[in-house]
Amino acid sequence: MTTPFWPTVWIIIRKDLRTELRARELVNSMLLFSLLSILIFSFALELDREARIEAVSGVLWVTVIYASILGFNRSLVAEKEQGGLDAMLIAPVSRPAIYIGKLVGNFLFTLIIGLLLLPLMTVLYNISMFSAAIGGLLVLGIFGLAAVGTLLATMTVQTRSRETLLPIVMMPMALPILQLVVGASLDVLGGYAATGWITLVFMDGVYLGLGSLLFEYVVED
Repeated sequence: MTTPFWPTVWIIIRKDLRTELRARELVNSMLLFSLLSILIFSFALELDREARIEAVSGVLWVTVIYASILGFNRSLVAEKEQGGLDAMLIAPVSRPAIYIGKLVGNFLFTLIIGLLLLPLMTVLYNISMFSAAIGGLLVLGIFGLAAVGTLLATMTVQTRSRETLLPIVMMPMALPILQLVVGASLDVLGGYAATGWITLVFMDGVYLGLGSLLFEYVVED
């Protein structure tokens, strides 16, 4: 008998959260990388305010995507090395449920990093990053990154060069979302209304649907 879909999703999410609360390795490594990135950018960007506003949007999302890649890779490597992924695959559970469970965990960890960056960047760049629009863009943008990143990390974790392969395959796939969120964030920080919300939600849905459909084939030996 197959375990129902949503209970399976919740079990995986709860497992990932408990593991991270005990070890605190994933979020800490992502946060350390993010801090170093924004500090380096802050030293490099000694520009006037207008130019700084244009740069900050890119800094935010470049930091978020590379931190997310680090998190996705470490999350799936841990599952692979500890046998958790194999255990889930032989269990009587839906493969899409495994994908959704891992996706939500990756999304939550990356969102924590994204939210922590806002006050830090506000101080370092002297630009207010606090707005409902920026928060909404973080949620939608990170969800899309988690949708595509979880699928690709599951694929690359089975290779020897997974640390270098994941960024190579993920960046082109995530480019449409990055273009949308960087442009929308730039509008918000410049005092304009963000555009592209419907397109961003649509892209998230596309990535989620494709990930749910393709995950079963990705994990097949």
